[in-house]
Amino acid sequence: MKKTDAVRRLAVLSLLIAVGVIISPILRVEGMCPMAHLINIICSVLLGPWYSLLCAALIGIIRMLIMGIPPLALTGAIFGAFLSGLFYRMSKGRIIYAVLGEIIGTGIIGAIASYPVMTFLWGREGLSWLFYVPSFICGTLIGGSIAYVFLRKLAANGVLAKMQRSLGAVSYRDQSSILSDSLTVAALGAILWVMLKLAAAVFALTSPMWNVLANVVPAAAAAAGLIYYVVRKGRDTDAEAQ
Repeated sequence: MKKTDAVRRLAVLSLLIAVGVIISPILRVEGMCPMAHLINIICSVLLGPWYSLLCAALIGIIRMLIMGIPPLALTGAIFGAFLSGLFYRMSKGRIIYAVLGEIIGTGIIGAIASYPVMTFLWGREGLSWLFYVPSFICGTLIGGSIAYVFLRKLAANGVLAKMQRSLGAVSYRDQSSILSDSLTVAALGAILWVMLKLAAAVFALTSPMWNVLANVVPAAAAAAGLIYYVVRKGRDTDAEAQ
């Protein structure tokens, strides 16, 4: 590794840590921190699994020290961060696998590991091995969807590969497909959901319609992604038949 590459990596790592700490309170409840998963996946794709693991660990430690967050800040981040980078590398640059690694690492492994930590080290009572699984998975789906849309856009423009090369990291050519485009459409629902929730919190919108709208939007985006996939796949099949 060139010295300049190492300096750039450390600079990007520091920036991601700072951003991760600042945005972590957004939509956070105990057991769910969507923005942490967003940072995990971006760091995994840009820098690789080991840097992502370090990034998640440092963000977690800082949050515990200055925000009073329980050890969930670590158990809910470090496993997903590493698996996200590992899956991305093993899949030769498929962003969806980076998201999948985050979901498995945090939503399942991290959630289960949180039980003994919170029970025996933190003294929390009334928990079970699967207590944190639903909230952890929900958080990874929200943060992972946002990361997927953001990184897919960078990859499609060729910017992602340039950034990876400038950091001396492994870069991959864009592997866009009908499926990846469909997933991008579906993932936009998570971004709209976050925007609606933030708007409701900022402007104190308590009408039940906002909750209904927040639930309808992701479902509509998922349906749009499915329709897009079916239509495009059908057209390609017809074109091949001709």
